[in-house]
Amino acid sequence: MAIDQNKKLKNLTHALKDKASIIKATLSIPRRSSSIKVAVVRATTHGSRNPPSDARVAAVLALGNDFRSSTAFACIEALMERLHTTSSAAVAMKSLFTLHIIVIRGPFNLRDQVAYFPCYGGRNFLNLSTFRDVSDSEMNDLSSWVRWYAGVVESNVIVDRKLDRILYFRSRNCEIVEEQRKRKIDVPEELEVLVGFVERICEVPESLYLQKKDLVYEVVRLVLENYRLVQREIWVRVKEIGDRVESLSLDELTELVGIMTRLENCRRKLSVLFVNRGKNEEFWELVKITKGKLAEKKRMKEEKRMIMVEMKANSGESTRLWNPFVEPGQLLWVPAGDGPMGPALLPLTVSTVG
Repeated sequence: MAIDQNKKLKNLTHALKDKASIIKATLSIPRRSSSIKVAVVRATTHGSRNPPSDARVAAVLALGNDFRSSTAFACIEALMERLHTTSSAAVAMKSLFTLHIIVIRGPFNLRDQVAYFPCYGGRNFLNLSTFRDVSDSEMNDLSSWVRWYAGVVESNVIVDRKLDRILYFRSRNCEIVEEQRKRKIDVPEELEVLVGFVERICEVPESLYLQKKDLVYEVVRLVLENYRLVQREIWVRVKEIGDRVESLSLDELTELVGIMTRLENCRRKLSVLFVNRGKNEEFWELVKITKGKLAEKKRMKEEKRMIMVEMKANSGESTRLWNPFVEPGQLLWVPAGDGPMGPALLPLTVSTVG
């Protein structure tokens, strides 16, 4: 009975907090700013169990239909303010969820504002690495998911910027994708960013039982959707690397073998998180085969380099010649190779040993 009363009291407190936030947002000036803040608050309420409804998320996304940059900026600013001023893990999680949907599905002007938000600075730009809600044990556990999810969204934004939005334009406009493919792509660098995103996903908290909560379940489902898009982009680049192994330098081969190894190390954790929904055996087989080709080519190049070093060392020994016409102890000049000014001469001391 006491537990039920505490739960009812907590729900009432949450409802009052949300009501107060909506009233405060309604009183904002100007009026346009007021409607934006209300939409954000309604999408990020304190209830810990359920994710924002489709209608409330859609209301935030609809702000992107206004192509004035001031509206898009005000929307992202309100969402960031909500995220950074709350001490509630539920509010933080819903704010990140809404922000994540903007990044992967939202209108271009909203995504653009996220990518170039004033506090953007790479890893941890959402500044939630130390977030903790200690109001109760459930919120404390959920806090670890907030910290993880913030890292995933941050990495997602970095991927989006780094790849010039190829990732999200692919499903929208094939002509744009084709134009992007005509440019010279730095495949190892892009693969590094993509694999970095996968590694961030694998930093998921150990409390996987929280996936049973509707909010966390929806977050994981959205991250899976995101991962599949990233996996597709990794597939394209791994395939391209496999086709041009012969032209890669030793340094490039070494770097790529390392990246492939890191990717393979993520497989088990991904399987646990997504409960085999992101399995894709064909993808992992391609990674394994390509890594094998890279490793073999790397080994061959290293052996060739060692042979060249030994040959160079031996060629230096071959200049030590015996000449019967030189007196013992005298210097002998012999050609050591052709330079721009003709043969270079090396002074050699002839042994006096009889």
